[in-house]
Amino acid sequence: MESYMLNDFEVKPKHSSEEALQKWRKLCGFVKNPKRRFRFTANLPKRYEAQAMRRTNQVSPLSLILFIIYLFHSTNKKKIHNVQLKAYRNSFSKKKKEKLRVAVLVSRAAFQFIQGVQPSDYTVPEEVKAAEAEYSCGVAGIAEKLSTSTLDGLTTDSDLLNRRQKIFGINKFTESEGGVFLVFVWEALQDMTLMILGVCAFVSLLVGIVMEGWPKGAHDGLGIVASILLVVFVTATSDYRQSLQFKDLDKEKKKIAIQVTRNGYRQKMSIYDLLPGDIVHLAIGDQVPADGLFVSGFSVLIDESSLTGESEPVMVTADNPFLLSGTKVQDGSCKMMVTTVGMRTQWGKLMATLSEGGDDETPLQVKLNGVATIIGKVGLFFAIVTFAVLVQGLMSRKWQDGTYLRWSGDEALEMLEFFAIAITIVVVAVPEGLPLAVTLSLAFAMKKMMNDKALVRHLAACETMGSSTCICSDKTGTLTTNHMAVVKSCICMNVKEVSKPLDASSLCSELPDLAVKILLQSIFNNTGGEVVVNKNGKSEILGTPTDTALLEFGLSLGGNFHAERQASKLLKVEPFNSVKKRMGVVLELPEGGLRAHSKGASEIILATCDKVINANGEVVPLDEATINYLNDTINQFANEALRTLCLAYMELENGFSVENPIPVSGYTCIGVVGIKDPVRPGVKESVAVCRSAGITVRMVTGDNINTAKAIARECGILTDDGIAIEGPEFREKSEEEML
Repeated sequence: MESYMLNDFEVKPKHSSEEALQKWRKLCGFVKNPKRRFRFTANLPKRYEAQAMRRTNQVSPLSLILFIIYLFHSTNKKKIHNVQLKAYRNSFSKKKKEKLRVAVLVSRAAFQFIQGVQPSDYTVPEEVKAAEAEYSCGVAGIAEKLSTSTLDGLTTDSDLLNRRQKIFGINKFTESEGGVFLVFVWEALQDMTLMILGVCAFVSLLVGIVMEGWPKGAHDGLGIVASILLVVFVTATSDYRQSLQFKDLDKEKKKIAIQVTRNGYRQKMSIYDLLPGDIVHLAIGDQVPADGLFVSGFSVLIDESSLTGESEPVMVTADNPFLLSGTKVQDGSCKMMVTTVGMRTQWGKLMATLSEGGDDETPLQVKLNGVATIIGKVGLFFAIVTFAVLVQGLMSRKWQDGTYLRWSGDEALEMLEFFAIAITIVVVAVPEGLPLAVTLSLAFAMKKMMNDKALVRHLAACETMGSSTCICSDKTGTLTTNHMAVVKSCICMNVKEVSKPLDASSLCSELPDLAVKILLQSIFNNTGGEVVVNKNGKSEILGTPTDTALLEFGLSLGGNFHAERQASKLLKVEPFNSVKKRMGVVLELPEGGLRAHSKGASEIILATCDKVINANGEVVPLDEATINYLNDTINQFANEALRTLCLAYMELENGFSVENPIPVSGYTCIGVVGIKDPVRPGVKESVAVCRSAGITVRMVTGDNINTAKAIARECGILTDDGIAIEGPEFREKSEEEML
């Protein structure tokens, strides 16, 4: 059986080829109702519609080039107005997101030129001119029309918010309603074997009543009807319960929170509560929750492949401010003003034409459906053989009696019983509820895991975990609590414990004033986090765990976040990403001049430094002894399971342009901080249980190797004979060495 499945089906858990899916679906549909079997799997016809729509939403670059060439070659026949041609060219660059509309305009323009219609024949309607004049003031003008502020966002008055929601709608996509119980009953009745049994029941009932009268002659027929109804209602109940499970899973998966500024307070809220006029804060990895306009930000790259199919990221700036729902932030960070929500967004319009649900078939679904199909075919074969043998016996007896041309009612009823026996063999042989029962149990497992705050996106994950031999786990937030705090520092070459507030205040008194000033300037400006005041009037730190830890450290040193941010002007930001492992900003100082700050992985930032601030607050060149001291300190921190970050700065020449990248050398080292992320309670015991069950646990992290080894030892993952290896070294190995 296993070899048959491997040879005939190559269906992967995800991204299977449509040819493979169609092949085994046709085979499985031979003995089972396809509507029931594939209800919770990928809807292939809808997938084809989605692909076709994405293709129509794209304007071929070749078509545009050919069209422009055609325009320029046509100038000897028809004069083309330069201003209008420029307007078309600008529309291609600025309206890149409305590709379908552009394609229609381009086609219409081409036909106009072919037919000899002058472009100047078209006059812009007065209402369009009026709208253009009204909104010529850009994002600020639209914010005014939406009665919002780009700084403080919407007011939190409930009446105004409710009124706005009635006008603009909610930020939800219209979904197809779940079927009522009777729909599942009807679908269960569509099974071919049940239909055949139904015909048998009707004929048996008819013949029985004619031959033996009511109610004695109806026993067999009513018995078959009762068995059919029992199977139908059990199946419908199982399917209905399963649909409710999936509905609950969908609701859980869509619980996404995002940071929004309302009434001047930055807060977390559900994407479903967004309204036009809201100011949303986006960072790397976030999905744009609604259509909106860019307000402010740095180095924002948007991945629009989910909407347009183009893999090339789009740079979003004040000149190209459009952000579309369903796209993802690939790099940078920004503030966005929501302009459209729900079904009125570009993604909502696309979703309105689609109702694709479910994921690809899991390996277990493929195997179970394949097994059911094979068993069904074997059962069908033996049912035919049984029926043929029984009929041959009856015909032989009638031939010997010479009555093969005369048929009595009893003999007709006997023939019907033979047919019912054959059908019963098919019904009994096919494990009708097995695939759906397993799917239901997996959905139940996903529900149980959700109660433990573990969200499983694919059924395949639940089924494959049962046969896993190796678990690769992330470190931050999985093995650790994801609540970091600075516990050690090496500022101005002075190593000190700073885990308690008193330690931080004493450190501040020991450091030179210049070093403290530059340190606080670096912490509060070179960060993706923010210190905000919540509704209760208390300060709250928002941002990644690392940024939060540094901001807490800066506040414990007596720093003022808002005062530091207002003292200098932020000119350029290069956000942190996992490739560069660093973040940088350029500040315009109040006394004049420019200063760049950099922070990131200690070994990377230290390599860019050629100077350091010493214990007296003086900037001195980095010599070999100082470099060795700092490297030893970094290794010491890492061996204590601390994540280390290095902070550095450099003075820039006035000729620096924000268009240029921030320099990557010539920095002055401010110091190194060690951040502790404690291991979650119970992790060590869980690792021991996995190890006793024969499951190897590995930790994969982007952290410093010494820090990773210390955490792995603390969790019980790294043993005395274990191996710790860095990514670049691992990737250079051959496949055999990797295994």
